[in-house]
This record gives sequence, structure tokens and C-alpha cells, in this order.
Amino acid sequence: MLAQLISYLDSIKARDPAPRSRWEILLYPGVLAVGMHRIAHWLFEADLFFLARFVNHLSRFFTGIDIHPGARIGKNLFIDHGFTVIGETAEIGDNVTIYQCVTLGGTNPANGVAGKRHPTLQDGVIIGSGAQVLGPITVGPRGRVGANAVVTKDVPEGAVMVGIPARQTLVDATEYQRGFVPYGTPCSDLFDPATQKLEIMRCELETLQKRFDLLMAEREGKADNGAQRDSA
Repeated sequence: MLAQLISYLDSIKARDPAPRSRWEILLYPGVLAVGMHRIAHWLFEADLFFLARFVNHLSRFFTGIDIHPGARIGKNLFIDHGFTVIGETAEIGDNVTIYQCVTLGGTNPANGVAGKRHPTLQDGVIIGSGAQVLGPITVGPRGRVGANAVVTKDVPEGAVMVGIPARQTLVDATEYQRGFVPYGTPCSDLFDPATQKLEIMRCELETLQKRFDLLMAEREGKADNGAQRDSA
């Protein structure tokens, strides 16, 4: 048990340069939330739903992180800072990193059957701050979701998703081969949601330029035809 705890704390320290010691990591709200979830999930599996919910509410009160007791969580989950919501049928693999203000949300099936309605995050996934991963989709191993992205479709293994709705983007090989990338994306190279308005304006400008070129070509074509008729 002690060896597992030390391994867990070391896995967090490898992903976060801020803590000076393991003792400091024990004070992280994400560590407390995951620990209390283990208890709540054990109660949930034993059909002690009220007690499971009670532990869940205590955890949310103290940490600001809401993990449904039914969610299945693997080893070494690191929730950095907090204010995260993880739904009932969510499944999280090993060595997953989730930054602040993330939602692993569900969809309401049309047939009214609860079933699987929350995401599955496989091993090594990184979810950037503010991202929304919605529905019974799968984020493949080592998949990365950038900050504020909204993901509603399956993410292939190793893919990097950015934007609203999220789309796959190319990443330089040197970045792709890195063992861990904070916030899921090399922020200096990829589209930053903070510049979304600038990106939209650029796209609109390109569209207007294409329309202008078409109009000019059409106008020149009409002028050439008129000149040919006059010469005839």
C-alpha cells in the first residue's frame, strides 16, 4: 500500500515541477479527490449508493472536484488544480492527466436507457484546461485534447485535438515523441483558443479574397468578350 502511494506521488511529481516534496503533493485537491473516490466507488459497487453519494459530496465540498462514484479510474490519475466534473459511466485508464475546469460529460440517450453515456480516456491521455469531452466516445492512448476544446467524436491514438468543435492537428515529430506535454499541446506552435477571434477573421479574409478573385476574373472575361464582339 505504501509503495503504491509513493509510486503515485512520484508519477505526479514527474508531471508537475511545482512540488518540492511528496508531502506537498498529499495536499493537492486532485489527490484527495481521487482517494475519496476510491472509497465512494467501493461503496457504489457494494450497492451502498447513499453512502457513496455522501462521500462524493464531501469530496466535492473539500476539493471542488466532482467525480461520480460510478466512474472507473485506473492508476496514477493526476487532476491538476481541480474544478473538474467526471460523469457516472466515465472510464479513465492509467497515467491520465486532467487539468482544471474539465468536464467528462454525458449525453441523454433518445431511448431513455442510461447505458454508457460518458467518455473513455485510455492510458496516457492529457486533457487541457477548460476542455469538454462529451458523450460515449473514446480518446485513444496518448491522445491529447487542447485547452477549451470541445470533443464529441472518437480521438485516434496519439492524436492532438484543438478547437470548437475539436479537430485533429499535425504536431512536429520532436513534440510528438516527448513523454509528457503540459496542457496536452505545445502551446507556442498550435492554435491557442485565446486567439480564436483572430483565427476566424483570418478565415473570413481568405474567403473574401477568393470571392474577389472570382469576381475580377468574371469581370475580365466579360470585358474580353465585349472587346471581341466590337472587333468583329
